[in-house]
Amino acid sequence: MFKFVVFAAAIALAVAQHHGGTPDGTAEIRSFGSDVSPDGSYHFSYETSNGIAAQEQGVGGVQAAGAASHTSPEGIPIKLTYTADADGFHPEGAHLPVPPPPQPIPDYIVRSLEWNAAHPYKEELPGKPF
Repeated sequence: MFKFVVFAAAIALAVAQHHGGTPDGTAEIRSFGSDVSPDGSYHFSYETSNGIAAQEQGVGGVQAAGAASHTSPEGIPIKLTYTADADGFHPEGAHLPVPPPPQPIPDYIVRSLEWNAAHPYKEELPGKPF
């Protein structure tokens, strides 16, 4: 969870530096809310005058779920939703790259794997060839 918080802070810093010389550099916070409970659960949200918004809720160090949005310099609305848990960080958004579909395994690799399976490695014994 700590890595995620550092990642989010780095993104916020990069966005702030990128927009430093533009009207976005003078954006104001429209709303901000934060609540941390004794059981470790938390919630925060904010929105700025230039359309940047984010919210997250979770249980400290265990799991989190949230969303963030802003408009790219090209004018494209960017919306990100995510969860973070023991299995890692899971982002979703139309702007994120999509991995290519799996490719078939080439024949020469299949033949090599079959040969390896038919000829298992035998450990060399001292003084005896294998």
